[in-house]
Amino acid sequence: MSTHIYGNIVTHHGAAANNRGENDGNITTLQKLLWKGNVHTTVSSEAIRWAIRYFWQLRGLPVNRVWNPEKDTHEWKDEKWTAWAKGTGETFIDDDVLGFMKAEGAKAEGGKGEKGHADKRRGVLEVARAVSTTPFAGDITFNAKSGFKERTSLYGTEVHATRYQYGFAFTPDRLRDAGRAAQVLEAICNLGEVAGNHSRFLFDFSPESVVLRLTDDPAPRLLFCMTEQNDEVQAGALIDLLESKDVKPEEIYVGGLVSKAYDWKKHAGVHAFAGVKDAFAALQADLAKRK
Repeated sequence: MSTHIYGNIVTHHGAAANNRGENDGNITTLQKLLWKGNVHTTVSSEAIRWAIRYFWQLRGLPVNRVWNPEKDTHEWKDEKWTAWAKGTGETFIDDDVLGFMKAEGAKAEGGKGEKGHADKRRGVLEVARAVSTTPFAGDITFNAKSGFKERTSLYGTEVHATRYQYGFAFTPDRLRDAGRAAQVLEAICNLGEVAGNHSRFLFDFSPESVVLRLTDDPAPRLLFCMTEQNDEVQAGALIDLLESKDVKPEEIYVGGLVSKAYDWKKHAGVHAFAGVKDAFAALQADLAKRK
């Protein structure tokens, strides 16, 4: 049976603004969705995946899709994915973990020319959209730029003071290089800025609370298992899963703020840690024992 790694992350509390740079008139908006009957702000999984790739780049790992901040664009190391086409050779970590796709249209109409095709690999790492742990109250800041005034001189920015929760899942055996699982976990554990207009706003997207699972079960079961009440992070849904025996306690690694919410000794086998880094390290150590 394959070994699967699942995780549920709650970030630090911060003031989120301009997460995607989208504008509605003179208002810089946050992405929103209706979540359990209330309006919440959200950050796309694509933004999280982009931040993971950029983390690897900054760490000096060879990535195929390199971000050039001077040109404000990506540059490819191998846009034909040669190693994947041949089935042999060195591959880049971002192609292996996050996948890729390049679609080309048909060369001629009427079916007489070369047909269109796509070079693609499905990403092994799946990331859920991040959802705010508290509803959006509609806070907006209003500003005016200095100097010459025009119609866009007055502008507003939607701001949400909150935490974000998101989940992830991957199966190390599906990677070309299974050893990259450790680098995936390292990136998620140390993820800093995600989306946002970082020249004006800084939001710490690193985990403040984590629930991780190392298992043979093909279903995550623990996504969005945490809630925030009165500035406390709780995991009532996880407790229900443990008590119903849908999840085995020895598969669970809890770290950070949520570790203080319960007496985890009542659920013998759960690996509980005061810090998120220790939780990630313990899971990685147990993963290494399975090889």
